[in-house]
Amino acid sequence: MEILVCIKQVPGTTKVEVDPETGVLKRAGVDSKMNPYDLYALETALRLKERHGGTVRVLSMGPPQAAEVIREAYMMGADDGALITDGGFAGSDVLATSRALSEGIKKLGAFDLILCGKQTTDGDTAQVGPEIAEFLDIPHVANIIRMVEIREKSAVVEMDMGSVVQTAEVSFPCLLTVEKDIFQPRLPSYRRKKSAGEREIRTISLKDLGDADERNYGLNGSPTQVERIFPPEAGGSREIWTGTGEELSLKMAEKLRQLKFI
Repeated sequence: MEILVCIKQVPGTTKVEVDPETGVLKRAGVDSKMNPYDLYALETALRLKERHGGTVRVLSMGPPQAAEVIREAYMMGADDGALITDGGFAGSDVLATSRALSEGIKKLGAFDLILCGKQTTDGDTAQVGPEIAEFLDIPHVANIIRMVEIREKSAVVEMDMGSVVQTAEVSFPCLLTVEKDIFQPRLPSYRRKKSAGEREIRTISLKDLGDADERNYGLNGSPTQVERIFPPEAGGSREIWTGTGEELSLKMAEKLRQLKFI
């Protein structure tokens, strides 16, 4: 089974500045990490490989330093990796990003299964995975919580639909986005870590893509722009109550009524 996992480097902190002109995060000099949701997709891929054989490759898009998340994937067991990087991709929204990733996937070759995390912590749109599938014209299922069965030409999966869990069979090649509860990600291997720095990471630039029209990427190819990005406001007030269990429960109920939670 040929499996590809799309991964992304995201800021490791909420204290990130935003370019006031473009609405794009200023990532230079900011501590970064692999998008936490992508760890679950990678773990799913590695477990499928262990059970059914095949290879696991990873693909990321970002500045040159995003190669670090590919090396992290190597430490966890990925077989190969590639980075789509070019100044022409800067400022891409979900549509331009999905287009670039889909073109990168075409460049890498055919895959039976493409896995993505549910969403990213720096965007939370949950749109890139399904849009990649649309560009590739392959079936896709989102919010996967369980891989029920892998068959010769299809996968049976369970997806969280909010109020119900649905079971679906999807034919290969396909794309799945997975929830964080599907598996517990493994820790990087020390043995693999020692060799990860020496392993090759293929780079793909804009001119390498089948669709190399710069008007389709970056800010030029983005029909949407972010108006405002801001960290959640931290509540600074607190109250400390003392009393018996009955007194505290009455105070809690009254406070909830005041806040209109009940």
